[in-house]
Amino acid sequence: MHDQAYGRVFDWLDSAHGARRRAGLVREVRPRPADAAVLDLAGNDYLGLTRHPEVTAAAADAALRWGAGATGSRLVTGSTALHAELEAELAAFTGFEAALVFASGYAANLAALTALSGRGSLIVSDAANHASLIDGCRLSRAEVAVVAHADPLAFRKALDGHPARALAVTDSVFSVDGDAAPLAALAAVCRDAGAALVVDDAHGFGVLGDGGRGAVAAAGLAGAPDVVTTITLSKALGSQGGAVLGPARVVEHLLNTARTFIFDTGLAPAATGGALAALRLLRREPGRASRVRDVAAELHRRLSAAGLAATRPDSAVVSVLAPSPEAAFAWAARCREAGVAVGCFRPPSVPDGVSRLRLTARADLTGGDIDRAVEVIVARAPRP
Repeated sequence: MHDQAYGRVFDWLDSAHGARRRAGLVREVRPRPADAAVLDLAGNDYLGLTRHPEVTAAAADAALRWGAGATGSRLVTGSTALHAELEAELAAFTGFEAALVFASGYAANLAALTALSGRGSLIVSDAANHASLIDGCRLSRAEVAVVAHADPLAFRKALDGHPARALAVTDSVFSVDGDAAPLAALAAVCRDAGAALVVDDAHGFGVLGDGGRGAVAAAGLAGAPDVVTTITLSKALGSQGGAVLGPARVVEHLLNTARTFIFDTGLAPAATGGALAALRLLRREPGRASRVRDVAAELHRRLSAAGLAATRPDSAVVSVLAPSPEAAFAWAARCREAGVAVGCFRPPSVPDGVSRLRLTARADLTGGDIDRAVEVIVARAPRP
């Protein structure tokens, strides 16, 4: 009997796949060529730096000098002089006391939430937060209250009267629709309640604030003793990795307790060197941040004028609603066939269950690029 059963232990996967297929939610990996002749509005290369000659040269030089990999965790052999330079310059640029670099933005979020909470503490989380923040809440062993999206009053009610350690967590710019969190109001709520504020600034860093210093800086919270920020190096800086920024004692605590720092291999030298070069380039060319905001606003204006339901962007993300998951997938496929790559967000990536195209503006898009993108998206939109 056991001999007959062992080959069927994963039969339930066939049923799960069938359910996904019927719902129009099957996903697939589509490797892209290095020289794809596609206008990319799907990736997150907001400042157009991932192929910038200075950035790629710095990444290549770092790999030649330090090796292809970090060789170990940050506390063993995985820290190089490049990591230390990047951390110092990230902290100085954003206005925080200290920074700690991780192998990914996902790992940075898990570190911040698990190391700064724990049993008996409370985390109040926005309902639209990124999956990495949701997973951090689940792993924290804290009590978690999920509250209405971008609603400071809901945060206040959840924090009211909590006697133990508490923190509130939110994206600065939400990845699906590109809308911004009311950070100043949330900080005021946290201060009234004696709680810390953790902000994932993945989609604000490099785009918002003076010269791209981020949404936290734009809200006047940079360097605040009760605010911690996480960022990714894979969006505005065009590289890979993540970081936690905050008071020096917070960073010291994470260095000693955060499992995704202690037990994960350090960020590869090439990614570290590339991110450092991109950061220095942004400091020299701060106009890239305002340019990407202008491109996003223009995409929204023209798509809305064409009758599409496009969300007004607070950063670099523009969403265009679709009537169904199947329609969104087919729409994105038609755009790709016409040479324009757009993101396609379907459940469970969208918590509201509404499928949409997700467009990301880039600072290096020309007027002709914008014309082409709008023409393709509008012409291939689903018909009523």
